[in-house]
Amino acid sequence: MPSSVTLKPRGAPATAAYVFTHRTTCLVGRASECGIRLPHTETKASRHHCLLDVNPPHLRVRDLGSRNGTYVNGTRLAPGPAGRDLADGDEIRVGGAVLGVSVKAEEGPSPAYDGAPDPVDALHTLLDAADAGEPGLAGIRGYRLLQELGRGGQGVVHLARNEETGELLALKTLPAHRAVDPSAREGFLREFACTRALRHPHVVAFHDGGVHDSTFYFTCEFCRLGSVAGLVARAGGRLGVEQAVGVTLQALRGLRYAHAAQVPVRLADGTSATHRGLVHRDIKPQNLLLTGARDHATVKIADFGLSKAFDSAGLSGHTLTGAMGGSLAFMPRGQVIDFKYVLPEVDLWAVTACLYWMLTGSPPRTFPADADPVAVVLREPVVPVRDRLPTLPRRLAAVIDAALVDEPRIALTTAADLARAIRQAL
Repeated sequence: MPSSVTLKPRGAPATAAYVFTHRTTCLVGRASECGIRLPHTETKASRHHCLLDVNPPHLRVRDLGSRNGTYVNGTRLAPGPAGRDLADGDEIRVGGAVLGVSVKAEEGPSPAYDGAPDPVDALHTLLDAADAGEPGLAGIRGYRLLQELGRGGQGVVHLARNEETGELLALKTLPAHRAVDPSAREGFLREFACTRALRHPHVVAFHDGGVHDSTFYFTCEFCRLGSVAGLVARAGGRLGVEQAVGVTLQALRGLRYAHAAQVPVRLADGTSATHRGLVHRDIKPQNLLLTGARDHATVKIADFGLSKAFDSAGLSGHTLTGAMGGSLAFMPRGQVIDFKYVLPEVDLWAVTACLYWMLTGSPPRTFPADADPVAVVLREPVVPVRDRLPTLPRRLAAVIDAALVDEPRIALTTAADLARAIRQAL
């Protein structure tokens, strides 16, 4: 039996219980989009009261700044991203509603993260071993590491040279925070097979990938001019209309291709099928890379779903909402409410948010330093772009504002439609 997390409202029949067997997030509150929706008679519960981060058999709850608080076993949680881990037999109280927690863990290696090595330390151990020619790392030993390009919570990206061909590549290593079970390993490799099939001038090309022990790696095309985030920083925090729109239109060409591409999928039973279209789910300035000539750079979309797949498999040691991190500023409401919301519209909203940020230096929503960013995305409206940049042409501003409407849904549904609207506004 797979691991599961069950939440049962007090006094309700067993059939009314909420059972989770896969990694997900779930809102609790009175709003219609909440996965656990409380009745309107629960007047002490907020519309978006708390968020459950589920990774069976693990469960964490975070209060979303509710007025009356979220209680675990009678103790009120502090609001904010930290939250609290829950165990079998715990109770969550929201207003007058009480949810009992039941946890069942499958036998075998535990996915617990306590005591696991820090990802960056594990990465350096791997790279030192690779340089030393340690047996078992031949798949990575074929690359000579030249310099570090960047690092994050998951791992480090290095500039590497393929020792056989001499080609410069980016090598990203993702050390898992737990023992890698076969299903997680295969899930990541299936995701990589999809990404590797993408070939387009505006999508970073992936080459090689695999796993050694509990460390995943992949190599991809090296984009020597860095990211759009770096470009904006070098420009003083903002880009002009022509340059920002040019970046956006190139990114939309890549998205138009990826959203319709036919890619091979290796199924869990070993057979293969053809899947149509991939959604990125994490478009942000750091994932828009630049290569070619400085005065006429080519924009390429990086990291099509691999880091998300790593987090979704529970391998990163992060909560899902923690893994969203800096991406929340470029993420629509629907994707926060249900992280599995993978329609192409989420990428269109995100690339428009990048355009907004390139033009104004600010994300579409205001994120106060003391506010929970998840609560901001759920509750706060997008600031009209001309409120931040009054000199922006009205027609372009109207397109940006319309594309950033995400409640009840995102209006523009194809990259071609968004690109056409932007061009017609110029």
